[in-house]
Amino acid sequence: MTTSLLALAGFIAVSWSASIAGIVVRPGAWYYEGIRKPTWNPPSWVFGPTWSLLYTLMGIAAWLVWREGGWSGASGLALVVFLVHLPVNTVWSVLFFGMRRPDWAGVEVVLLWSFIVASILLFWQVRPLAGALLIPYLLWVSFAAFLNFTIWRLNRGELAALARTWSN
Repeated sequence: MTTSLLALAGFIAVSWSASIAGIVVRPGAWYYEGIRKPTWNPPSWVFGPTWSLLYTLMGIAAWLVWREGGWSGASGLALVVFLVHLPVNTVWSVLFFGMRRPDWAGVEVVLLWSFIVASILLFWQVRPLAGALLIPYLLWVSFAAFLNFTIWRLNRGELAALARTWSN
């Protein structure tokens, strides 16, 4: 029981590790407040609680898969794909906020979305509940991808100039 609870805490912590880039580059997100956003853009306070819930659900899902088969067979493959996807999640924040490149972030989020779908399918094969726990994550990233595209479209000229200024 203690090993299982430690593993749960570990999987949640590993999932939360993807948020580190967002925390580190968030001070550079000042530009986000000044750019044009669609009227349906969520208020800033929504993002923290939403990601907190999603990272926790991701950790629980990974733990459920681990409990079914550890690091071997279908469980092992599912966990490897999931773990590889975490840096992909992290890179989006670096591109969007750190480098101020929603165009590149928009391309990268397609890769992230693909990894999430793969994780859902692989988790579902091992333990359907684990796959289901990742569905809110997929929905949020789908929404975020559309928001990312819309922000890029609304600001493409200004953001390109800002990115050139930042890189000098």
